[in-house]
Amino acid sequence: MVNRWRSVGDVFWAWDRALGGQRRPTRIQKVVARHPIGVGLCASVPFTLLFLLLSREEEPKDPLFAVLFGLLLGLVLGLTALSERLRQRRLKRLGIWDGS
Repeated sequence: MVNRWRSVGDVFWAWDRALGGQRRPTRIQKVVARHPIGVGLCASVPFTLLFLLLSREEEPKDPLFAVLFGLLLGLVLGLTALSERLRQRRLKRLGIWDGS
């Protein structure tokens, strides 16, 4: 079972290299990686407000769905920022990037 997970990991990292995952991070990627929770909140609040504005008044459950979808979108973007932080940590560990 361990070899299976190792091969899955090898496939993932090969795919990551093919998509340019071993390039130095840009300035925006550095900022996002430093503040994943802030990124999630800054994304979820405007989208929640947008979804609330687009919800129908005659449906009582629409505001609940708007808040849930806004928070879900913020969670997805926050986890994406966290994965960028992990990618940068891996680049440091491999010696590809010095962290500056």
